This record gives sequence, C-alpha cells and structure tokens, in this order.
Amino acid sequence: MTGQAAGDARITGLGGVFYIVKNPAASRAWYRDVLGLDGEYGPQLAWAGEPRAHPYSLISHFADDGYIKPGTAPFMINLRVDDLDGFVGSLRAKGVEIVGQADEGYGKFAWLLDPDGVKIELWEQVEDRLP
Repeated sequence: MTGQAAGDARITGLGGVFYIVKNPAASRAWYRDVLGLDGEYGPQLAWAGEPRAHPYSLISHFADDGYIKPGTAPFMINLRVDDLDGFVGSLRAKGVEIVGQADEGYGKFAWLLDPDGVKIELWEQVEDRLP
C-alpha cells in the first residue's frame, strides 16, 4: 500500500483510523475484550514484514474534544509517511494548505484537509522512540 508524491517522500501505509465516540474508554475496552486488540493509544495491529522495526496501525477513539477539527467528518485518516518534511514540501508545492505540524518525540505529524473536509494526519514514526 504505497502512494508516490513528487520527490522521494512517499506514503508507506495506513497509520490508523481515528473517530469520535461517546465513551472512548468503553470503546477501547470493547476492542480489547472482544477483538483482542490493545495498545497504549488504542487498539493496535502489528504488521509483520514491514521495513520498520515495529510498524503498526491504530484504531483510536476520541471524545468530541476538537482533535479531529478543523475536519468536518466525525473521523480522521492517519497515513504513515517515510519523510514528513519532504512530503509536506511536495504538498505545499502543489498549493495544498497544511493546517498544522508537530513533533511529539515518537513521531512527526502534519495535518491537511481533503476536498470533502476530512482531516488527514500524516505521521512519520521515529524508530528509536516508539510508543
């Protein structure tokens, strides 16, 4: 699952699906108890055979606390990238507005909106500081 942008930076896979629920703790408990998926930030699915040491995708439940804003959908798509700065540069060169960026130590993030108002979170995982 890859996509190619200008230059060498590219999307490497699905980082996760984030959506709003009434009770995030109860939803996380359901995924843990019923499906056997658990993790520090919500249910995690580990991927074998990936080039990174510990790749995973995440299902993350949020209260309606504004994290998914300014998106207009009740969910957000998180995409893994191999070079956030390069990918963001290629997006800006295409005239795409980046609505925010952050470095959380375990990874770097940038956000944009798709044409339908869905928030897209780009995530470059930092190898030596995995959650």
